[in-house]
Amino acid sequence: MTIGIFGKRNAGKSQLMNCLTGQNVSVVSPYEGTTTDPVKKAMELLPVGPILLIDTAGIDDNGELGILRVEKTKKTMERTDFAVYVIDATKQEENEFEAVKSLFKRFNIPYLRVYNKLDQLTISTFESLQRSQPKSVFISAMTGQNVDLLQQAIIENLQQLAEDPPLISDLLPYDSTVILVVPIDSEAPKGRLILPQVQTIRECLDNGIKCHVVRDAELGSALKEMRKCDLVITDSQAFGKVDALVPKNIKLTSFSILFARQKGNLELLFEGEKRLRKLKEHARILISEACTHNVSCEDIGRVKIPTLLEKRLKKNFSIEVIGGKDFPENLSSYDLVIHCGGCMLNRKGMQTRLLYCRESKVPVTNYGMALASLNGIFDRATELFK
Repeated sequence: MTIGIFGKRNAGKSQLMNCLTGQNVSVVSPYEGTTTDPVKKAMELLPVGPILLIDTAGIDDNGELGILRVEKTKKTMERTDFAVYVIDATKQEENEFEAVKSLFKRFNIPYLRVYNKLDQLTISTFESLQRSQPKSVFISAMTGQNVDLLQQAIIENLQQLAEDPPLISDLLPYDSTVILVVPIDSEAPKGRLILPQVQTIRECLDNGIKCHVVRDAELGSALKEMRKCDLVITDSQAFGKVDALVPKNIKLTSFSILFARQKGNLELLFEGEKRLRKLKEHARILISEACTHNVSCEDIGRVKIPTLLEKRLKKNFSIEVIGGKDFPENLSSYDLVIHCGGCMLNRKGMQTRLLYCRESKVPVTNYGMALASLNGIFDRATELFK
């Protein structure tokens, strides 16, 4: 869960961040515009679990640099699950809040209004404000007054949010058997598994699904040794090799497609795969991945997918690749977006990117579906979900 702290300059956002975390995470000063880039802090919020708090620059910042800071603040909203909007109770200026409220609505972000600087209000002013804003929380981040009430309000709101859909536990019954195919090549991080593999293993354990992890080189012998196998899940880049090894009576899919279902919109991405097959000569394609890493000769987004696109479709394309948190809001100049599985994004972040594609009327699919399509096994790789 990602919680964004928003508000005008000097409303007390950074002081609240420090109060909630119990640490001096954000710099606090009486000068406006102290917070420039978003400040992040992960913490455990019981009984919710792990959360990410993000302190942002004032939504009313101005000047050449101030405008850039506001843009950073707005970008934070793209992945915010729940927002805390902080208002200086001594000023009660809410013009900016109305503008921010429209952004909360656009990105479907539930929010809580918090009036800060309670220690500076007279009793009559506080009582009047409390009557007019019965659903808000009144605190003093300076003294810590009522911060425990705010924390409880945040917990109650987070508990009402829908949990992320499962990866595979609703697709296979208890005591099923799956094989996870994990290629170990130059792209594999040293000494560890990547997040999609770890999360899939954990969900299998949580739901009584037997899980066998092998490299693609040992997949053939693993299949011969096993009495039964209900599903093979592979890294998308090994689709061609794995498809040739796995008998047709065993279902096959990829980590990327599983994450597309959990974090995205399968129907939208299925439509994008259809458009991929109909791309015209010199079509503009945006390939986007959520993580940041250096490029190798086996890079899936920068090397393997572009090569396969031109080889299998026998056309020349104009391909742009971006990584990390950068994702353009206006995509109208592209004919197709191919996105990674999004394991480094929360569901809100992935949903926002799909929203931008829909608003720009640009088809979108993901790595797993694109690679399945280009290897001629799209129907087999997605049969599990139909």
